Amino acid sequence: MFLLFGFGLKRRSLGAGHTRTCQRCHNTSQWARMQQYKQFSVFFIPLARWKRTEFEECGICGAAVYA
Repeated sequence: MFLLFGFGLKRRSLGAGHTRTCQRCHNTSQWARMQQYKQFSVFFIPLARWKRTEFEECGICGAAVYA
C-alpha cells in the first residue's frame, strides 16, 4: 500500500492591512494581512490545521508584526 502524506507550515493572504512605517527597512507602505498555520494532509487533502496566527507583513522587506 502506498500512502502519500504531508506536513508543513502554510501561509494565506487575508487582504490589505494598514499603512505603516517599517522598523526594519524604514519605508512607509501598505502592509498585507496574513494567516500562518501548520497543516497535515493525506493525498493533497488537508485533514488538520493548528497553531493559527494572524499578522501583518511589510510588502518591501517581509518584516512581520503579530497581532
